[in-house]
Amino acid sequence: MIYQLAPGAFADGGLSGIRRRLDHIRALGADTVWIQPFYVSPYRDGGFDVVDHRGVSQRFGTMADFDELADRCHQLGLRVVIGLVMQHTSSAHPWFRSARETPTSPYRDFYVWAHEPHEDEVVKQPVFAGVEDSIWAYDDHAGMYYRHAFYWHQPDLDVGHPDVRADIGKTVRHWLDHGADGFRVDAVPHMVRQAAVRDGRDDGFWILDELAGFADGAPLMGEVDSPPSSYDNYFGNGDRLSGILDFWTNNLLFLALARRDAEPLRRAMRQQPEPPDGCTYLNWLRNQDELNLALLADDERAEVMAAFAPDENMRAYGRGIRRRIAPMLDFDVRRIAMAHATMISLPGVPIVRYGEEIGMDEDLSLPEREAVRTPMDWAAAERQELEPGSLLSRIAQLVRSRHELGGLPQRHAEPVAFDQPSVFGVLHRRGEDAVLMLANLADEEVHLEIEHEADLLADQTYEKTEKDVVLGGYGYRWLRVK
Repeated sequence: MIYQLAPGAFADGGLSGIRRRLDHIRALGADTVWIQPFYVSPYRDGGFDVVDHRGVSQRFGTMADFDELADRCHQLGLRVVIGLVMQHTSSAHPWFRSARETPTSPYRDFYVWAHEPHEDEVVKQPVFAGVEDSIWAYDDHAGMYYRHAFYWHQPDLDVGHPDVRADIGKTVRHWLDHGADGFRVDAVPHMVRQAAVRDGRDDGFWILDELAGFADGAPLMGEVDSPPSSYDNYFGNGDRLSGILDFWTNNLLFLALARRDAEPLRRAMRQQPEPPDGCTYLNWLRNQDELNLALLADDERAEVMAAFAPDENMRAYGRGIRRRIAPMLDFDVRRIAMAHATMISLPGVPIVRYGEEIGMDEDLSLPEREAVRTPMDWAAAERQELEPGSLLSRIAQLVRSRHELGGLPQRHAEPVAFDQPSVFGVLHRRGEDAVLMLANLADEEVHLEIEHEADLLADQTYEKTEKDVVLGGYGYRWLRVK
């Protein structure tokens, strides 16, 4: 399991504070820590507005602090994944400051410019609709417009430019030398489309071949907010991204939760191509951004919004929800644990974001995505450590149980349909044996006829039977079956 954290919110003291809290992460059962950007930045977008990709922000510590954190993680058996944010920079980056001053700057071509705003083949519309009106911003010094897929203060890099690509390689090598074990690559589809503008080979996917070469075997987790029909291109033959953050399945998981019907999740799994050897999918419930539902049909998105974000203040950018899991599920520990059990049962690697394991609340008084980027509630975590049956203990049990079943296929599993539409089933085959993971998405008890050998995990104590399998409301059970 991967534990995702933000250095400014997870613990006081930045990188040193994270190091002091690693025992919590290990106790939860994680084997990997994903640290969001801690680079030099004005911090206008959670550190994704980078000024120095190879420097540590003073607000989080020093390079020595990162080295010590990486060393301590490795001592505890934790791998370290960090963010690779190379689709854009901050407008305060030295490259952009030079680029805007004079047309002869060597950095002018590092960015994407236009004399007039126009329809762009790479970025069709602003990512933050309703906040940014255009993908173009005028710069007085340059006398031109620069493109920004995200905020106006995050100008897009031309990642196809040879010198930009060379610097990406230096950045990757720098962090590998300092103990990073892998990278979460930001905005991958934008990078691929921009690469194709400079060099149309393989529709721009060649840049992922080059990036994998820079990483030299280190895993690359790609943010791929695209339909599953494109996944094969992002994996390549196992020589591009090693993991895809699967927004498609995430979208349909929330549709299933809203409907209390497992059909959308079975649909997601059927349409998900099997990854190449050595590659996998990465699954999660919530991340650092809005719950982006852009891959759903309009009527499906409206269903999820009505269920989990009925007030306009709970929504963002016309496509997403700016809420955490616990309040979306009415702080019902049973339902929150079931949602995690469902996510953890999916083929691939689960990700748990800081605070979700204790059912943290959001702060809707904060703007946009800041509502879900609030500080970790350590008092609640410490209370739940002492409470049998707490959400923290349930999720730790789920993670440990999945880890103990480490022999399960990490790439593929079979969705199983039942007469009861609220029951989601995933069959993981292992030779002659198999594990059937069940979750009841509704609040009503259900009965199933399943021959099974043993209960491996359950949300509560169920009577032992040979065939009759009971699932309580929002219940889950993992069974060993033939």
